[in-house]
Formats: sequence, structure tokens, C-alpha cells
Amino acid sequence: MSKNAIIIGSGIAGLATAIRLKAKNYDVSVFEANESPGGKLSRLESNGYTFDAGPSLFTLPSLVDELFEISGEKPDENFKYYKKNIHCQYFFNDGTKFTAWDDQDKFINEITEVFKINAKSVLEYLDKSKRKYELTSPLFLERSLHKVNSFLNFNTLKAIASANNLDLFDTLDEVNRHHFKDPRLVQLFNRYATYNGSSPYKTPGIMSMIPHLEFNVGTFYPEGGMYSITDSLYALAKKKGVKFNFNSPVDRIICKNGVVEGIITKNEEHSADLVVSNMDIVPTYRKLMPDQKAPEKTLSQERSSSALIYYWGIRKQFPELDLHNIFFSGNYKKEFTDIFDHKKVPDDPTIYINITSKEDPEHAPEGCENWFVMVNVPPNSGQNWDEMISITKKRIISRLNKFLDADIEKLIETEEMLTPITIESKTSSYMGALYGAGSNDRNAAFLRHPNFSSKIKNLYFCGGSVHPGGGIPLCLQSAKIVSSLV
Repeated sequence: MSKNAIIIGSGIAGLATAIRLKAKNYDVSVFEANESPGGKLSRLESNGYTFDAGPSLFTLPSLVDELFEISGEKPDENFKYYKKNIHCQYFFNDGTKFTAWDDQDKFINEITEVFKINAKSVLEYLDKSKRKYELTSPLFLERSLHKVNSFLNFNTLKAIASANNLDLFDTLDEVNRHHFKDPRLVQLFNRYATYNGSSPYKTPGIMSMIPHLEFNVGTFYPEGGMYSITDSLYALAKKKGVKFNFNSPVDRIICKNGVVEGIITKNEEHSADLVVSNMDIVPTYRKLMPDQKAPEKTLSQERSSSALIYYWGIRKQFPELDLHNIFFSGNYKKEFTDIFDHKKVPDDPTIYINITSKEDPEHAPEGCENWFVMVNVPPNSGQNWDEMISITKKRIISRLNKFLDADIEKLIETEEMLTPITIESKTSSYMGALYGAGSNDRNAAFLRHPNFSSKIKNLYFCGGSVHPGGGIPLCLQSAKIVSSLV
């Protein structure tokens, strides 16, 4: 007789966990508060424009392919993607423009020409990035850090033996300044701290392993946009018999005598042999288990950054832009001081623009582009967001006008918006933080909540607010870890 599993939330980690448990012959039911799956990985349509509303960068597609493979399906028949030949277009405050090519020869030629740097220096940095990733991934990303047996294997001992080469005791900025003399290159490689919502001036130097995923492995684009990841995994889960309950917020997790017994929704009890919460770990304890002793030290950790996102339908096409575009601030350190120390929107924010109509023209009317315009901001702690939104929009438009020699405001045909407040209300992400707890601490990986409860049997956790962290690849890894623990 098969066992019954309940998943709370259908974000990317919840979908992946449902698929993995179904492959282990569990009867799986997913309860989702919203009317559709995906969590942050959602889609927005407005006046003929289509936007990927959440995550916009796709790396390590093999983690998605694996879900089809373990389900007995062929990935390329169900989920199609391709490798991008340009990772990102960079625009610096001094007028420098840089194209990060996927082709290594083109990339090296471009970076040496633009920054007048020795190619060997860049290749050494990326090689070290790769070695850090390969040393630490088996421990920090693929296994639970909260089980003793995770540390009793060759890969862990190898990583510990190489600890001096992992830059654990320097900040990412210190690592990059030591390696690169050009402040523009330091800024370029410092930006990878934002991939987990942290500051390059505080997060440990081991985060310099992140560029490996782009420059050595590659960036990819799923046909149809990022939401096609949600679509394909939802279709796979349904095909395999996972039951979905939408518009069904969970009120309580039922725990008796240290064992999970199910959930309560709309005054109705649903029994289960195990429960997996894909909800942010803070509201999981505060709202769903108020009678259980919460790990206060873990829940009180500093939150990661959040975002202000403007979805603009632009009545023009800009050939100098690509899928991913970064417009750097003039004072990067002050930007992160504003976010993490002063808890305010930066006066001079770095601007990220994602344009999926570059890859899928049907995402915008003919001759137009769909701009996802994002700046990093602090999580919500009671700031005057109405004022900040208005001021920030003016600053963004003013800077883009200079970079692109255009009057952007006159080109905006439609506008939608996402703020820390709406991020929290739509996805239950505590304080609107994009990645749960922040990573401005060298011990951050060990401080994140584990993927299981040490006090309540058969209760598990997946998603960006728990180990190993936020972002699509890590959320998929969290599902894999949960499956291995069950």
C-alpha cells in the first residue's frame, strides 16, 4: 500500500518534490493558495505583452531534465531550451559597454580589448571558480548539512582539506579586488552576490564560484520563456498522477506527539504520512505551527534583498540590448550600504532589464519589447514604499535615457509592478525577501533551516528559504535533498 504525501505550495521546489515523491510511489497531493502553480516563477500578461514575472536566469537545465528522466519521460520531448550565445550585455557608468559572450574565444577577446587585461588572469579566475564549485557542491548544495553522514565521505574530506583555497574568510569584494585591478571588472564579478540576495562587501569569497555556472557551464533560455519551466513540470506532475488543489491555503500543519499527521484547510482535515512545506520557513512556523516551538535564532536571521520590478511594454526595439542587460551604478558600495545598512532603495541603483521578446517575439506586439526592469531593494520593514516607488521610477528612467539616448517614459505603453509588499502577499515570502535568509555571513550555509524537522517526525521543508538556498537550481536541489531524506 502506497503512502500519502502532502506538499504545501507549488513553487518550483514544491513541483519538483511532488514529482520526486511520486517517482518513489507516494500518493502526492499539492495544496496551493493561489489559482495556479509556480510561486515566484509565474507569468504576467498586460495589453498584448507577456512577462516572466519572477526568476529570469536559467542555468543548470540538467536539474529540470532529471525530473523527466526519473519519471520515465524523455526531457527533449517535454521541455525544450537552448544555450544562449550572449550571457549578458553590461553598461558601465563611465560609458563602457561589454558583451559577455558564451564562446570562450570571443569572450576573452572582448574582455581583454575592453578592459586591457591579460587573458591568463581571467582564465585563472574562472578556473578557480570552477574548482570551488566542484569542491563544495557535493557538500553544500547536494546534501543535507544537518546530517552527520554528509560529512563522512571522500568529497567532504577533500573540500575540508582545500578550505584554504575557498576564500571563506575574505569577502567576495576582497577576492575580486585581489584578482582584478580594474574597478569595472571588480564590479562585474561582485554582482554575483546578488544571485543569493547578499552584498559583495559582506558575503564570503566562496561565492566567487557562482560565475562558473555562467561562464563555464552556460546560460540557457527555455522556449516560451521561464514560465515554461513551471508549465512543463506541472504537466509532468499531473501526468504522473499528482493531485493539485488550487485556491486552497493551508491553515495548520497537524502535529501530535512529535509526529506530523496532516494539514487543515478550510476547516477540513487531510491526513498524510508525511508533509513537505514549500512555504517560506518563517510563516510555516508562525502561521501553520504556532503551537510548536520555533527555531527563533534561525527565523530571526537577516533577510536577503528584495526587489522593485517594473513590467514595461516598450513601444520601440533596442538592437543594442539582449535578453539580459545590466546598467551598473556609479557607486556600487554605497548601493549595498543603502540596501543592507540603511534599509532603503539605493539613490543610484544598478538596473537589470530582461527582455524575453528578444527570444520569443510573440511576447510583445510587432516593433515593441517587453521590459522586466528590476532594482535590488531591502526587504519590507515598514518603509514608505509609495514614495520610494515613485522616486525610483524617475531615477531609473533618467539613467536609462542617458545610457540609451532615448526618452523612455514616452515609450512606456503599459506598466505593471511588483514590490516587497506584493511579493510577500503573493508568495508568502517573509518581508518580501527573494531568497529567504541572507548570505552576508560566512556561516550562512550552516545557519539556513534544514530540509527536515529534528523535532517533528515526517515533516520536511523545500524551497528558497531553506537549505541550500534561493534561485531555481538551489530550489531544485532542495527537492532532491528532501527526496533523499524521505
